[in-house]
Amino acid sequence: MKIGPLNIPLKEDFSMKSILGFKKTPLNVLLATTVLVLLGMFVIGVITYLIHGHHAYNVTREHPWGLLIAVYIFFVVSSTGFCIVGSLGDVFGFKRFEMISKRAIFGSIVTIMAGFAVIAFEIGHPVRMMIYNVVSPGLTSAIWWMGTLYGLYLTFMIIEFYFLLNNDMKRAKTFGLIGLLVGLAAHSNLGGVFGFLNSRTISNGVFYPTYFILTAFITGIYLSFIIMGFRYKLNFDQKTKDLLEGLAKIQGLLISILIFFEIWKMLTAVYGGMPNRADVALHILSTPPFWMEVILGMVIPLLVILKDFGKSPVAMFWASLVGMVGIFFMRYDLVHDTQLKPLQMMKIHEYQVAPEWVHYFPSATEIMISLGGLGLCILLYYVGTRAFNLDSEH
Repeated sequence: MKIGPLNIPLKEDFSMKSILGFKKTPLNVLLATTVLVLLGMFVIGVITYLIHGHHAYNVTREHPWGLLIAVYIFFVVSSTGFCIVGSLGDVFGFKRFEMISKRAIFGSIVTIMAGFAVIAFEIGHPVRMMIYNVVSPGLTSAIWWMGTLYGLYLTFMIIEFYFLLNNDMKRAKTFGLIGLLVGLAAHSNLGGVFGFLNSRTISNGVFYPTYFILTAFITGIYLSFIIMGFRYKLNFDQKTKDLLEGLAKIQGLLISILIFFEIWKMLTAVYGGMPNRADVALHILSTPPFWMEVILGMVIPLLVILKDFGKSPVAMFWASLVGMVGIFFMRYDLVHDTQLKPLQMMKIHEYQVAPEWVHYFPSATEIMISLGGLGLCILLYYVGTRAFNLDSEH
């Protein structure tokens, strides 16, 4: 085993050629080409943003949060989910789940870095933000706490991963527990960013801080099936099948709870006909993205699990791919649906049409940066799998 900078164990064949090289099968060539295209889109999107600023986005004063916010949430939710799954083995000591700990913790690092890369081009001055985040902290700001806690979370995840690579399980458990608690605090705080919106009654309340933690765990399990499916090329040994069967059973319970949450969220939103809440909820129920979220992210994976209680890992791999599409719609709906109702509903000119629902569709620049974030995430994860031994065997 080679030792790299900071005494990080590297694979024996660690070199630029070994990291960037791959077997030239049709699937690998297709994936490599796709990643290069996504990274090229990221570069084009960033250059367009640097030239035109926020005018390159389709966000407005009525709809200030756009696709990049949704994609950022998608990535950081994935990171927290990976962290929870990784903690099952190395923090809480469940032997069945130890084999995925290193892979999941590395996944948590990669996904949050991709999220930071995307959100950097939504923030007007990211460097200035980091400076003033330290010199003039906004202790009453939920967004300040979100950024600060996620920064700490990333630090603890990197430290935990270092100790996992060195098989120092005692220190890995300590920093893993701290990182998990900080990550859960950061993630529930991200839900609080929406829950604190007093002017947006469809979001305001205590629902989102707990909802974010629940959906993070669900997302982490979906991603665990996906990364293990690619790791073993869908040819799982018995030990891996036992791991995935356990995750599938947990997933069935979590999705059932999520469906329960969603039903009561909509019932309480519609009940009583409260202005700016009931009408928004009814409008959401009539939109296709909401049903994409429900059918792809919850119903189809749950039916696959109930078919044989998680004993078909290959079926769960495909169900998880479908589920992640639903999770994306879940994040997009979260951001867009919050801003559906205009805050100014009165006419301000005599012949003006009364304001209705706010319409938004992402610009090409927003789409390119978002897809580029996915390409960056895949590239970083691939490099990590080539550079580090992410399997449980020493």
